[in-house]
Amino acid sequence: MLELASLPTAALQIPPAIASPEFAWAGLILLLPVLSALLCLFCGAIGVKSKLPGAITAIALVASFATTLTLFLKLPADAPRTIHMFDWVAFAWTGSSATGAVVWTGFLAPFSLYVDSLTLLWMLFVTGLGSLITIYATEYMEADVGKGYTRFFASVSFFLFAMGALVMGGNLIVLYLGWEGVGLASYLLIGYFYTRPSAVAAAKKAFIMNRIGDLGLALGVFLIWQNYGTVEYDALFKAISAGSAPAAESASWTAAAIPYCLMLGAFGKSAQIPLFVWLPDAMEGPTPVSALIHAATMVTAGVYLIARLYPMFVLYPDALTVVAWVGCLTALVAATIGMAQYDIKRVMAYSTVSQLGYMFLGLGVGTSFGAVYHVFTHAFFKALLFLCCGAIMHGMAGQLDLRKMSGLRKVKGFGVISWTFLVGCLCLSGFPFTAGFFSKDSIIAQAFASENPTFALLGWIALFTAFLTAYYAFRVWFRVCGGPIKIDEPGDEMHGHDDHAHASSSHATNAHGDGGHSKGGHGKDGHAAHEWHPHGPGFAIKGVLLVICIGALLAGLPSYLGEMRHEPNWVETMVEHSSAASGIPVHEHAAGGHGHHALSFTGIEDVHTATSVVASTVGILGICLAAFFHLFNRGAADKLRAALLSNGLTRWLPLLLENKWYVDEVYNAVFRFNAWVLGHVLHFIDKQLIDGLLVNGGARIPMEIGRVFQPLYNGALQGYAATMAGGIALIVAWVFWIWMHGA
Repeated sequence: MLELASLPTAALQIPPAIASPEFAWAGLILLLPVLSALLCLFCGAIGVKSKLPGAITAIALVASFATTLTLFLKLPADAPRTIHMFDWVAFAWTGSSATGAVVWTGFLAPFSLYVDSLTLLWMLFVTGLGSLITIYATEYMEADVGKGYTRFFASVSFFLFAMGALVMGGNLIVLYLGWEGVGLASYLLIGYFYTRPSAVAAAKKAFIMNRIGDLGLALGVFLIWQNYGTVEYDALFKAISAGSAPAAESASWTAAAIPYCLMLGAFGKSAQIPLFVWLPDAMEGPTPVSALIHAATMVTAGVYLIARLYPMFVLYPDALTVVAWVGCLTALVAATIGMAQYDIKRVMAYSTVSQLGYMFLGLGVGTSFGAVYHVFTHAFFKALLFLCCGAIMHGMAGQLDLRKMSGLRKVKGFGVISWTFLVGCLCLSGFPFTAGFFSKDSIIAQAFASENPTFALLGWIALFTAFLTAYYAFRVWFRVCGGPIKIDEPGDEMHGHDDHAHASSSHATNAHGDGGHSKGGHGKDGHAAHEWHPHGPGFAIKGVLLVICIGALLAGLPSYLGEMRHEPNWVETMVEHSSAASGIPVHEHAAGGHGHHALSFTGIEDVHTATSVVASTVGILGICLAAFFHLFNRGAADKLRAALLSNGLTRWLPLLLENKWYVDEVYNAVFRFNAWVLGHVLHFIDKQLIDGLLVNGGARIPMEIGRVFQPLYNGALQGYAATMAGGIALIVAWVFWIWMHGA
C-alpha cells in the first residue's frame, strides 16, 4: 500500500549542497546556446542565405544535451552540488542595530548552478527535446531561409540558454533571469511573423499576462530574502531544515504570503486560471515553437518553481490546497474548450493548459512525484502531437481545420505522421499502459488517497476531465487521419508559407465562433486548386517524429521496470533525491491501507489500482464516443450540435464552449476596456490640464505680457523717442508722487 508521506518531516531531509568546482564544465550547457545565438546573429549580419544557422543551432544543442547526459552519468547522487561560475550581484550597506551599533548588511547572488536529480531530469528533456525539435525546424522553416531563418534560430538558442538558467540556477536571482529570459524568447517567437497584426497582438498578450505573474514571483523572491536573509537555494533549505523558518501558526503575514506570491508567478508562466488565455493565442508562432516552448519546456516552469521550493509550500498546507483547486479547475475548463475547437493546433494548445492543470493538481494533493512524472511524459507526447500538427500543416498548405481534411493515414507521405499522431493521442488519453496512463493516474490516485476530504472531489473532477481528454484527442485523430480521404481543400497558403497561413486561420472567426481559416489567400484561387497536391514531409521531419514517438513510448518504461523489479519508479528516485522529496509516497505494508476510499465501489482495496481501472474505463469510453461521432457517424455530431442550438434551454452550451467560455470577452470588458478608458482619461489630463493649462498656460503669461508692449517696438525712430519720453514722464510722475506723500 502507498500513502502520502508526512510532508513536514520529509521537508527536513534535504541534505546540504556540496561545492563542486570540478564540475565547472557543466557551464557549457548554458554557454553553448549563447554561442549559437551569437553565431546566428553574425550569420544574419553578413547576410547568410543558407541553412547554416539551423545547423549551428542543432549542433550546439546536441552538444548541450551530450554535456547534460555526461553530467547525469558522472554526478554523485548523495547530495546536491553547487557550482560557482562567477560573481554577479553583490551589494553591501550599513545599518544600525537596536543598540545603535553599525551593522553591515549584504545581498549576494553569484551566477552559480544548483544541480540535483530534479535539475538533471528537467535538463535532460529540455536539451534532448530542444535538439530534436531544432532538427525538425531546419526543414520546417526552410521557406524562410535568410534573415528570418537566422532570427528564428537565434531566438531558439537564446530560449535554451534562458531555460537552462531557470532550471540550473543556484539562487532565485539566476532563476528570475531565466524566468524573464524565456518570457522574452516566447515574445520574440510568438511574434516571429511581425508583419501580421494577429501575431503581434498574440505576442503582446503573452508578454503582458506573463508580467502579471512575474510580479508575483518578484514579490515572492523579495519576501524570501526579507524573511530568510538569503536567495540561495542551499542556505534557504538549510534554514527550513534547521527549523529556523517561522511556523505557519505564528508566522508573520509576509512569510505566509510567500507561497501565494510564488504560485501567482507559476500560474502566469504555466497558463493556469486566471492567466491561461495567452497560451492558445501563442499558436500564432511557428509550430516548432509551439512544440518546444509552449508544450514541452517553458510552460512547465511554473511546475518546476513549486517543485523546487516545495519545502516552503509544505509549511503552509492551505497554499497547496489552492494549487490543487486551481490546477483541477483549469484542467476541466481547458478540456471543455478543447473539445469544441476546430483548429487542431488550438485543440492541442488547450490540451496543454489542461495537462498543466493535472501537474498542479499533483503538486497540490501532495505528490510531487506524480506532477514531475507527468511533466516528463507530457513533454514527449505533447511535443509529438504538436509536431504532427505542424507536419500536417506543412503538407496541407497551412490547413488546420479538422472539418476540411480526412483520411490522411491513406494519403501517400502521411503514414508516419498519422501513426505517430495516434501514439501521441493514446498517451494523451491515458490509454492503458501508455506513459500518460501511469503519470496521470498517479496524480488522480493521490487525490483519492489523501486524508483531505475535499481532494476526493478533485479526484472525481480529474476523472471526468480524463474522459473529456480522451474524447477531444481522438476527435482530432478520427477526423483528420481516419475516415474517407478528403484532401482537396488546402489551407490559406501554398507550400513555403505554412505558418503564415496560420495567422489568418487563428483570427478569422467562423460561424461557430472558433478560429477558422479565412477564405482568402492564393491557395484558394482557381489556379492553385487545380495544381495543388498534398505532400509528405522530408527525412528531417519524419525522423524526428519517429524518435520522439519512441521517446513517448519509452517514457512509460520507468513504471514497467519498477513494477517488474518491485522497485521505485526511476523518476520517483530522481524526485526523491531533490528538494521535492516531500511529495514522494512511502510504502506501507500494514493491512487495511486504503480499504475505504471513494472508489471502494469497484471492490478493489488498493486505491491506486482502483484509480487505474476507473480511469482506463472512462478513457476508453471517451475514445468510443469520439469514434461514434467522428469516425462511424460524423453526421450525428452535426445533428447533435444543431439540436442543442435549436433548443433555447441548451443553446448556451455549444456557444459557451466554442467561444471559450467568453473569458477573453470578459477580460476585455472588465480589464482591457476600462484600462483603455482610463488611459484616454489620463491622456486628456496630461495633455489638456498638465501640459495645456499648467505648463503651457504658465508659459503663455510672459508671452501675453510681451504682446501688450510689442507695438512700442515697431522699428521706427520716432516711436522709440516717444517711448523714451513716456518712460521719463512716468518716472518723474512716480518720483513726484513719492515726494508729495513723503512731505
